[in-house]
Parts: sequence; C-alpha cells; structure tokens
Amino acid sequence: MTTSALTTISLDVSDHIATITINRPDVLNAFNDDLSREFIDALKQVARDDDVRVVVITGSGRAFSSGQDLGDLKAKYVPGHVPAFGEDLKKRYDPWVTLIRTMEKPVIAAVNGVAAGAGCSLALACDIRIASEHAKFIEVFVNVGLVPDSASTWTLPRLVGLGRAMELCMTGRPVKADEAFAIGMVNQVVPAGELESATAAVAERLASLPGKAISLTKRLLNESFERTLSEQLEAEASAQETAGHTTDHFEGVTAFLQKRTPNFTGQ
Repeated sequence: MTTSALTTISLDVSDHIATITINRPDVLNAFNDDLSREFIDALKQVARDDDVRVVVITGSGRAFSSGQDLGDLKAKYVPGHVPAFGEDLKKRYDPWVTLIRTMEKPVIAAVNGVAAGAGCSLALACDIRIASEHAKFIEVFVNVGLVPDSASTWTLPRLVGLGRAMELCMTGRPVKADEAFAIGMVNQVVPAGELESATAAVAERLASLPGKAISLTKRLLNESFERTLSEQLEAEASAQETAGHTTDHFEGVTAFLQKRTPNFTGQ
C-alpha cells in the first residue's frame, strides 16, 4: 500500500514493513509546518495499523534531514518579536519523538546522508540506526545559539555516554559515519548503495519475530533507566507473564520441539 495524498513525505506499507520517506530533497528534507504535520499523522497511522510490524524512516535525495527549515522561520524573526520556541517544539517536534519512543513496534532510521539539528534528533529517537557511509550527524543547535531539542539531550547520552554527549552538543562538530559507529551512535555503517538492502534485511528479520515480545522488550529497555534494580526485575516478571500467554510463545516452543521454522503472527 502506498499513500499518494501526502506532499512532504511518502508512506509505503509492504510485507508488514512501513517505510516513511521524508520528501523535501530540495531543502535537504528540512522540517516545515507541513512536514511536521504529515510526519506526525503518518506515525499515528502506522502505530495503529495492526498489519505493520516494523517502521523504517529515511530521507529522499542526499540528506536524511537537515532539521528545522530556517527559511520557514524567516518571517518570525522581526524586530521586537521573539519566536515562541518552546510552544513550537511542543506542537511540531515533541509529538513525533513521543510517538517513536512509545510505539509498540521497532523503528529503524536508515540514515542516507546528513542528519543535523532535529534531523539528528530524529535518528537518535529511533530504536535502531543504520547509516550510509556518507551519513553525518551534527548537533548543530549551538551554532545558532540554541540548545539541543527533540529529545537529543535524553537520547544521545544514553547512546554515547554523558561526557561524549557534552562534547558533541557543546561544540556542534560533525560526526561522520565511521565515528558514529565507533562511539555507539549507530548500529551499522554500510556502503551507500547497500543502505536499502541492509535496512530491509534488519526490518524483515524483525517483522518475522514475535511482535509482542519485541514490543515488551522495547518498553523494558526504554524504561530501565528510570528504575531501580528491584523495580526492573518486577517489570521483567510482569512482561514475561504477558509474553508467556501469547500465541507466538506457544508457536515458538512448538516449532522448536517439532524442529521446524516457527510462523509468528504477532499475536
């Protein structure tokens, strides 16, 4: 299934995998009001679509996303007027961060090029990041006198550690793909021509696995930073009780005993 009414993104669903492609290549896939609205709507759509088991986010052209479209903001910069940055974040950016982090499906970022500002935040918000060799990550906010947003101050230290996150956010220096892999910012780096196939391989693998177990695992890992050890053990026990009563669990055990490949349905 492909949705054709969209103007700033494309949405394709095939074989239980939804691919959202940011489609403003002339401005390096920068976010404006229309893109923010369509992106949030698309995430809501795939989140509630029971046929979708995995979500892939990527960009068209040579960029993943360059972040906020500064040209779109030009009209807001007038003498005596201070843009409402906080309210703008709450309306245009925070919703997609929350949708990605809380969605009961794995979300993969296929980072095809530069990911700067909110574009970098978007990649970091995803569960798995696969980067082209040409990808570059830039916490560019400090270069225009702003602070990292769209959850970068939450996701980045969890991926690379507090000290390295401090350096990257305070200096705004670019991080190339190989360094991003070395410091744990991305899961894989592949040749540019292999990004689509490498992403598809991971997405297909995830789509073939028990969806409820993956959903529960995502929640456990995301919430583990906020819990004590005893609280996490209790959460694991509760999640295991839920997983143990799924059809997929019984299918997995049965297939193992029968020495055959399991057929998981996400139930």
